[in-house]
Amino acid sequence: MKEELRQLLESCLENGSETDLLVIESLLEGVKKKISRNRNTFIDGILHMEPRFDQNSCEITIPINPVVKNNLDIVHGGITATVLDTTMGVLANKQLPEGYGAVTNQLNIHYIAPGIGETLRCKSEIIHKGSQTLVVSGEAYRSDGKKIAYATGTFFIIKKA
Repeated sequence: MKEELRQLLESCLENGSETDLLVIESLLEGVKKKISRNRNTFIDGILHMEPRFDQNSCEITIPINPVVKNNLDIVHGGITATVLDTTMGVLANKQLPEGYGAVTNQLNIHYIAPGIGETLRCKSEIIHKGSQTLVVSGEAYRSDGKKIAYATGTFFIIKKA
């Protein structure tokens, strides 16, 4: 496996464009972050998520780079959705007692403007906390402060196995 990976990486390094090499570097740095931070998922590492949260809100910022762009050279809507869902989910899970978790039941997103600039910043807050569900709102902003998306999510509260 390591030899096949080494050959694949060498081929990409040899034949890739500058943009391809930037993407490889970003992805490898993301995997390294996942490993060094001892996390269970790759999403936060690969997207270089920088979270900040308190009891009532959560904020996650990611850099805008070629990894997250679509063919129009703007942030892919699915990336915006992923970061919004993650921001809202982190906050939902912080509201729960030990032994419980929150999983996305429904996610609604309204895209307002293109994701351009240096960073994408998503912020969430709790709208409703019930005994079986949480409703959370989220907003995504680009680095010039313009709102690019608004979202709401419903999260099921489940007992962890």
